[in-house]
Amino acid sequence: MHNIDIKKTAIETLELEAGAIRKLTQFIDHDFITVVNQILDLSGRIIVTGIGKSAIIAQKIVATLNSTGTPAIFMHAADAIHGDLGIIQEHDLIIALSKSGNTPEIKVLVPFLKQTGNTLVAMVGNMDSFLAQHANFILNTSVEREACPNNLAPTTSTTAQLAMGDALAVCLQTCRQFSDRDFAKYHPGGTLGKQLYLKVSDLSDNNGKPEVSPSANIRQVLITITKYRLGATAVIDTNGIVGIITDGDIRRMLEKHEDVTHLVANDIMTQSPKTIRRAELAADALHMMRRHNISQLLVTQEGHYAGIIHIQDLLKEGII
Repeated sequence: MHNIDIKKTAIETLELEAGAIRKLTQFIDHDFITVVNQILDLSGRIIVTGIGKSAIIAQKIVATLNSTGTPAIFMHAADAIHGDLGIIQEHDLIIALSKSGNTPEIKVLVPFLKQTGNTLVAMVGNMDSFLAQHANFILNTSVEREACPNNLAPTTSTTAQLAMGDALAVCLQTCRQFSDRDFAKYHPGGTLGKQLYLKVSDLSDNNGKPEVSPSANIRQVLITITKYRLGATAVIDTNGIVGIITDGDIRRMLEKHEDVTHLVANDIMTQSPKTIRRAELAADALHMMRRHNISQLLVTQEGHYAGIIHIQDLLKEGII
């Protein structure tokens, strides 16, 4: 067992990085606001570049920008001078990430970037660096020290870059009023995508429409519930939905009555059942089921009964 207080070390690391992020609030200045406005008016894309650990952060920033409606491309600083400069087009804006701003690759790359005539934004931790001096605008990500005990491994500095990139992306997203529907267009796969685009109708339309009249006897009710395997049936009269009968209602009926032959649907149904429109998101159906602690919802379209959505449908689709 190492003679190190692991918990203390972890907490100190997080506190150092949290402090660095708090300090970034002092660097949200005129340059930051100008960069946001220029990107909003940009007819091209954002090219994000960096070297080493900064390159990894640059890739994450690109991913965040793309997923929130701002077209962006990653260009590795070392590859740029070996052909990748061709990525840059006339109306693009370039963001270069570097802690020191003085790495050999950056010093070689910057003059070429300046030759293109594109706006160059430096996300840099050294305001006196080569990169800072040659950039059109600066996003200051200075940190007092790295969390690394030797003050060498990029830790606090890359956290600051990541947070500054998030601040930039969120400002752009907010200014564009980029909605959850917009977000769904870029995230069609996986659970997140399904939560944002899958409709109630996509699931309920596969289930059929179990229904009985208020005067249906218990045998008819049981046959209907069994046939559709949804654990429930709607009770419908000429005016529309009047109730729902679930497996739970059947069990409660059997507990309460010795003889059920005289009972009809109207006697055991739950009145004013919870409903959801076909056009609503399946995720909204899940929230409603959880809120009311139920397993089914009656589905409606323009006020008319259109089927049932069951919590098992949501489980199968990975919504839960």
